[in-house]
Amino acid sequence: MSTPSPRPSYAAVLRVPHARRTFAAALVGRLSYGTVSLALMLSLTRSTGSYAVAGLVMALFGATSVFLSPYRASLVDRHGPRRALLPMALLYAALLCVLAAACRHPGTPAGVLAATAAITGACTPPLGPTMRAVWAELLPDRAMLQRAYSLDGVAEELLFVSGPLLVGAVVGVAPPAAGVVLSALLVAVGTLAFATSPAAGVLRPAEHGKDADAPGGRAGAGQARALLQPVVVAAGVGVSVSAVDLLVVAFASERGLGDGTVAWVLAALSLGSAVGGLLNGAVAWSSSARARLPFLAVGLGLCLAAAGLAPGVITLAVAVVCAGLFVAPALTTAYLIADESAAPGFRTRAGAWCNTAVNAGLSAGAAAVGLLVERLPLPVCFAVSGAVAVAAALVPGRRRDRSAGRPGPVSRRPSRSRRSRPSGRSGRSGRSPRRRSPSGASGRP
Repeated sequence: MSTPSPRPSYAAVLRVPHARRTFAAALVGRLSYGTVSLALMLSLTRSTGSYAVAGLVMALFGATSVFLSPYRASLVDRHGPRRALLPMALLYAALLCVLAAACRHPGTPAGVLAATAAITGACTPPLGPTMRAVWAELLPDRAMLQRAYSLDGVAEELLFVSGPLLVGAVVGVAPPAAGVVLSALLVAVGTLAFATSPAAGVLRPAEHGKDADAPGGRAGAGQARALLQPVVVAAGVGVSVSAVDLLVVAFASERGLGDGTVAWVLAALSLGSAVGGLLNGAVAWSSSARARLPFLAVGLGLCLAAAGLAPGVITLAVAVVCAGLFVAPALTTAYLIADESAAPGFRTRAGAWCNTAVNAGLSAGAAAVGLLVERLPLPVCFAVSGAVAVAAALVPGRRRDRSAGRPGPVSRRPSRSRRSRPSGRSGRSGRSPRRRSPSGASGRP
């Protein structure tokens, strides 16, 4: 459906037939993930009057959404986006509306809210991993794919910044439950437009009986080894990035600074991440993605450690911007490696494993730093959060063993008989998206 561009650019990516329509539809659906957390939290706290109950319900919603993501992605791999995503999205949207209705009636038992939230999270459609799988099929050139993944990652970052702002506008004129209904509408409309687009048709259901679907065999073991590096680094980045939120709050509190200062410093992290993602996508790297990934993780870790030594808020903001420059590139590169490592019929799941790692890291990082910040000096907490990213960089990168069933590099033209993928070795090695999931550093289905 596309031809390689002699001068790959972000504009060239969007000129690929049907790319703009498909990407726009996916972004509409993914905006729901930027709005639903805040809208649901506000609805729950107003309905129950208890932060503890609201926190528990949100934890269950997030846990089932994050940890079942690889399974939901496997449904997309096996049945295709049209047969898998549409039922998932419609069920997810309907359950969000049920939650909104329950929150509109104070006195709904906490157990009912918790069970409904857990089931709702379990149905979250994996729009991010599926969109990245579509990019990989549409773009046979690795340099073009690198730019597509960077564009995807930066756009996702912006969604998780603009989503809460949109909810803030909604709750100014309507109850918080309206924000939950808006989230349901966004995911239903976006997924419908995405799954029915011509570009989504390039993701054909995997053939049954392929070795890629046999995780216990030799091919499955090779796949797991190849995915270990990007998954661990994605988790490490998630831990480090989530730690920044609480550490910046603690930094401001120690110096008597207001919440406005915290907001500006955290915005600097997102700004640095967006700039880093765009620059990373624009560079024609001579090194492979697997070779670059450890350096990106180390760069993030060192910048966070340096942030702990900042004498004032301006210096802290500069250090946080520098750390952000490595966030989107690290996550994007992890996604690209996962794509390069994916066996036939495993592409969406490979990306979903990185998503899961990022989101799990975000949750674990927030919990761990919450314990450390009360027991250790702030510079030490910054150093520990950075050390997690550095430690993740030590995981060796291993290519998937071709003798275990991995096809050699071929064109990414869709075919009913096979859809093999390039080995990822080229002068202009690609990389991938991210975020934040992370980051976004936040839950990114």
